[in-house]
Amino acid sequence: MQLNELSQRSGVTPASIKYYLREGLLPPGEAVHATRAEYSARHLERLELIQALRQIVGLNIGQIRGLVKMADDGVPRLDLLAAVQRVVLDLGNYTTSIGGEAAEATDAVVRLRGWPDSASDARNALTAHLELMAGLKIPVSETVLDAYSKAMDDVAGLDIAATTAPESTDRLILTAAVGMHMHSQLLLKLLALAQASHAIRRYQG
Repeated sequence: MQLNELSQRSGVTPASIKYYLREGLLPPGEAVHATRAEYSARHLERLELIQALRQIVGLNIGQIRGLVKMADDGVPRLDLLAAVQRVVLDLGNYTTSIGGEAAEATDAVVRLRGWPDSASDARNALTAHLELMAGLKIPVSETVLDAYSKAMDDVAGLDIAATTAPESTDRLILTAAVGMHMHSQLLLKLLALAQASHAIRRYQG
């Protein structure tokens, strides 16, 4: 298909498609001659991914470029999923490990749930957050960590199961990124409803 048909089928304007091509988010089409190229179903799939990452997840062009470059470079799926998680959930990059009680609490959760004892941005982000809560004098008991981590273990199992099926890396990113974003928002809304319900029972009793 040519550019105009790609635009019609994807719902993305020709100007945006040309912009994505210039920015390296979309692979070049197959050149027919100097001013014309042919595009394929792969381009449609990539455009769907770009639009979802921009409009649903809210990523910027630089973040999207980083993810699709990893996909195009053929990085292992585990590394790709870790990058999606880091960007979508804004885990940040922790270049130095945090020690003390926060790290010990994270280690305890990992052992309690039987999770792999491996370094990750997610693990470091939890440790940093526990340290922040401790600094603010917000206690997090073992009972709370046990209950929260058990609930999250059940949820994470369902989430990751949904990302193992797609063979296409673009589809993998799409499923993982949109899923992580929407499921995390769903969890927050469910938590808010549960907190409101408990408060109503207690104070309106």
